[in-house]
Amino acid sequence: MAVRKYRSVADMPATPALPPLTIEALRSACELMQLALGLFPARRLPGVRKFRTMEDANHYQEAWQQEQIRLRRDRRNVGSSSQKGTL
Repeated sequence: MAVRKYRSVADMPATPALPPLTIEALRSACELMQLALGLFPARRLPGVRKFRTMEDANHYQEAWQQEQIRLRRDRRNVGSSSQKGTL
């Protein structure tokens, strides 16, 4: 894809207008966001973490990943144990 340079914003071509949003499209987008959060909830604490060494950073990342795996397994086990009694 070629890169085009413009001297000013006025020289740039206008972007095509987007179609108007419908209630059904908004509902579908919200459902997709809920599904994405349910499949992979990202649990990150806000802020910046600083580490003295690379080993400390790697240890923190490994611990975070193990915690995420444990949380997903716990969630899966809770869901499957509640479904066993429904049959």
